[in-house]
Amino acid sequence: MVSTDTGTGTRTGKDGSTAARGPQEMQGTQGLAGLEAGLDALESVQAGRTPLRETLMGKALPPLTAVALVLAVWQLLVWVEVAPDYKLPSPSAVWDEVTDAWRQGTLLGYIWTSDSRGLLGFLMALAIGTPLGLLVARVKFVRAAVGPVLSGLQSLPSVAWVPPAVLWLGLNNSMMYAVILLGAVPSIANGLVAGIDQIPPLFLRAGRTLGATGLRGAWHIVMPGALPGYLAGLKQGWAFSWRSLMAAEIIASSPDLGVGLGQLLENGRNNASISQVFLAIFLILLVGIAIDLLIFSPLERRVLRGRGLLVTR
Repeated sequence: MVSTDTGTGTRTGKDGSTAARGPQEMQGTQGLAGLEAGLDALESVQAGRTPLRETLMGKALPPLTAVALVLAVWQLLVWVEVAPDYKLPSPSAVWDEVTDAWRQGTLLGYIWTSDSRGLLGFLMALAIGTPLGLLVARVKFVRAAVGPVLSGLQSLPSVAWVPPAVLWLGLNNSMMYAVILLGAVPSIANGLVAGIDQIPPLFLRAGRTLGATGLRGAWHIVMPGALPGYLAGLKQGWAFSWRSLMAAEIIASSPDLGVGLGQLLENGRNNASISQVFLAIFLILLVGIAIDLLIFSPLERRVLRGRGLLVTR
């Protein structure tokens, strides 16, 4: 058996004789040593929970600082009177609208009316867009026939669907959900199609070899492999559904529909109340940011962490 000495660059045989190493032999030994050191470094990484203070400083402080900066600039513009009050309200005037709506018990009603419609419509779009995306991605004829239509629908402004939806379904919640579906389903389906297109063909062949075909292959191979693209499509689908709902609530108003955030925005315009308009805009932004932070960002981090793509320090 031959023993080696990596430090001297020689090798020792059974009889005790030594010989100089060749260049390839030296490089192979150094490569093995580097690989062993890298594995040791990976094993030495300790996964621990991030302290609460560090989490707050890294996640909460930057957005709060940005909000404080925006409010300061906004108040400064009000002080220098770049626009009259009926065009640019002060932050305190908008805050008064918030407190008035809270005291009247209508603030949470505005938010819930729109949120319930938006989330239910998005879940319906998810149930339709997911199998549609699988079908388009896996069947060539369907892809050739439906794929361009989905891309065209995704580029069509969602507000264009409001007038025909009102004529077809009337002023009711069904009209709202129809507009949401027409805005969100193409984005979800296209996101899933893009994710499936990025799956390495070797994964699909290995799945078929192991017997994962049909629905079993879609559940165990296709969907996990397409998850990053699918998640991106879900985020975009939610954005489209939320925007579609706001457009429908602004254009179509009825006592039977209640007052959502879009209707609140339109009421502010009709009442020439710029502070109410700003209130509606901020609430729409707040809901969109909250859904992203509470639902989609954790899902995205979990997917990236499961694939070893999320580096935490």
